[in-house]
Amino acid sequence: MRVVIVTESFPPDVNGVAHCALQTARHLVRRGHDPLVVAPAVPAAALGPDADAPCPVVRVPSLPLPGYPQVRVALPSRRVAAAIAAHRADIVHLASPFVLGVRGMTAATRLGLPAVAVYQTDLAGYARTYLNAGESAAWRRLRAVHGAADRTLAPSTAAVRDLEAHGVGRIRLWRRGVDTERFRPGLRDERLRRELAPGGETIVGYVGRLAPEKRVDLLARACRLPGVRAVVVGDGPSGPGLRDALPGAVFLGRRTGTDLARIFASLDVFAHTGPYETFCQTVQEAMASGVAVVAPAAGGPLDLVAHRRTGLLVPAGDPDALHDAVAALAAAPALRTAYGAAGRAAVERRTWEAVGDELIGHYRDVLRERTAVAA
Repeated sequence: MRVVIVTESFPPDVNGVAHCALQTARHLVRRGHDPLVVAPAVPAAALGPDADAPCPVVRVPSLPLPGYPQVRVALPSRRVAAAIAAHRADIVHLASPFVLGVRGMTAATRLGLPAVAVYQTDLAGYARTYLNAGESAAWRRLRAVHGAADRTLAPSTAAVRDLEAHGVGRIRLWRRGVDTERFRPGLRDERLRRELAPGGETIVGYVGRLAPEKRVDLLARACRLPGVRAVVVGDGPSGPGLRDALPGAVFLGRRTGTDLARIFASLDVFAHTGPYETFCQTVQEAMASGVAVVAPAAGGPLDLVAHRRTGLLVPAGDPDALHDAVAALAAAPALRTAYGAAGRAAVERRTWEAVGDELIGHYRDVLRERTAVAA
């Protein structure tokens, strides 16, 4: 199949949309298909990684999001339609469509091509966080683009419910994979642990963007627990404020690859705080690393974390509940070990190869349905 992946984000960006689009392209190439990626342009200094992309990448002009320059928004461009036509695509894959994805959907419709739209970002929740308004407008745009697609793929049962509640149809569940070779318990590093917690403290980690919607500030009470050291991995506009809000926490900045995997495996507890996750890849990476998880009982983590088996679920946005959960696990090393082992077992078969083959199955279903209608 000739597939065009129109994505709102792609490496060198570090986020769930970019990572999933990259893994999708890699898997398509491994399976003998011919993908092309269309993504927002990045600053010239960061263009190098495209040389390592598994397939050609067409960059569309973009601008940094005001107040959050790490996020870039594509500008209207004829390159999207031209790229799809030139690639002679069989199907168009829209990754978290909202701006660039709308252009991709319009182009696919004009060219008579089927499209699969992957719902991945709670944009209505972001509008509520950043603007205190705009949720209805966000859902109207999402409903329009997903309603025009042949199939919408949602990463969790909570995401399916949200889409259905807002009038989106033709939904299928498609979860995300995890690299269980990279993220594994065997990378636990005692030397690193001594550097992060020289007093032998229980290490509680957060990994992800440092942005308002992630609510990392909820860790403030847990940071003050005796015998606990908080470690924060990531960057973003909330970074400076969080350094003041989380006394004693170690901020490691953005980490990737084996370095990130080593940090994950060296944690005692992974604490996620954001209430707007449609999936939450970092929770799955922590589980693959054999680490007990604390996460909000909302969105994607509801599917990932088995309460009192692989970790603890707490009410979203409740710093006291988060504090109590971290305290309980800090005081119970045997329980942490049991949760971590159960988490690893739960995700061992959720490889990118397995979910990539599921995605190809969705493509084939859509192509068959189009053929049947045309007949």
